[in-house]
Amino acid sequence: MALVPVAEALSLLLEDAAPLPAETVPLHEGYSRVLAEPLVALRRQPPFDASAMDGYAVRSADVSAVPSRLSVIGAAPAGRGFSGTIMRGQAVRVFTGAPLPAGADTIVIQENVRDLGDGRIEVLEPTDANRHVRRAGLDFREGDVLLEKGRLLDPAALSLAASGNHPAVPVVGQPLVAIIATGDELLPPGSTLGPDQIISSNAYGVAAAARSVGARALDLGIAADRNDAIAALVRKAVDAGAHVIVTLGGASVGDHDLVHDVLTGEGMTLDFWKIAMRPGKPLMFGRMGETRCIGLPGNPVASLVCSQLFLKPLLARLAGRPFMQDVREARLAASMAANDHRQDYIRAVVRKEPEGLTATPFGVQDSSMLKTLADANGLIVREPHAPPSVAGDNCRVLMLRHPA
Repeated sequence: MALVPVAEALSLLLEDAAPLPAETVPLHEGYSRVLAEPLVALRRQPPFDASAMDGYAVRSADVSAVPSRLSVIGAAPAGRGFSGTIMRGQAVRVFTGAPLPAGADTIVIQENVRDLGDGRIEVLEPTDANRHVRRAGLDFREGDVLLEKGRLLDPAALSLAASGNHPAVPVVGQPLVAIIATGDELLPPGSTLGPDQIISSNAYGVAAAARSVGARALDLGIAADRNDAIAALVRKAVDAGAHVIVTLGGASVGDHDLVHDVLTGEGMTLDFWKIAMRPGKPLMFGRMGETRCIGLPGNPVASLVCSQLFLKPLLARLAGRPFMQDVREARLAASMAANDHRQDYIRAVVRKEPEGLTATPFGVQDSSMLKTLADANGLIVREPHAPPSVAGDNCRVLMLRHPA
């Protein structure tokens, strides 16, 4: 089977992927979800003319010339308005957010008032009409569109939805990713290792990648290198309603790489297998009804690089989120040999320099070396058959984190 180019593989993987059906969630569960339809205000805000400052509600005609002495006839704290009407020569003590009393058309802030005692004040600064008054509907009115369809619900958006009197919001469904690690050699973190065993680490990074684009992650644990053990976890993923099943390891062509046979036996139709990229050549993708299946390589770096390139765009599409890889131009800080027929993703440290970004590749790029991936903040992207490069040449970098 010929190796599939990266761009073609991504196109096949995203084909027919669309936002999941909408669901309604309580407002407190809406953070980082995507709005499935426009959200319209159910009330106006403010609901009444309100004071924007602590001070005194007065008639502007009484304070156009100062000093001006007024009688204080009551108070209006927030949540309890003054029921009477302000007449000539009168004032009402008000606090921020309180309704503007009838008869008043301006607020004199308390810093511009001297308390004379016995319910009398002296206004020291002239105040025009409508000063420090928030008119009803200043922010929005009933029926106004508060948030457009597709808005990612951040803190400001959630507060606005609440202010519009929405206790719940319609959001795009949240993709569920079921993760299955495979391999007799794997044990969970915290285990005491035997002489032929290693720690299973990939699932944690893959789950984090899924959550970073709005998906839920279900870690189904480690399946032994037996068809029945892998099939049991695949069926568990289907029963859980997984939109995407991710397997880790077992997708190559060795005698113990069983994932392909198990998935096809469970009804998966294979779209592609083996990508013209490094790391990540053994990547596999297929469909099992409405469920998409991604077989990630077992090597930790390959697994996480493929998650960045393929899993995250797919999950973002299902979650209704925009997603674009952060690819920037930089200059190489070291020479690089000619590339072969595969597209390379080379771990590097990207730094901001006065003349722009520089990318320094790590000297050893073995796909088992997780520390270099953790230390890297970018991947130098080298096209198939790229000629040798020298320090100072331009390059493209897929950013994983901000430049150093």
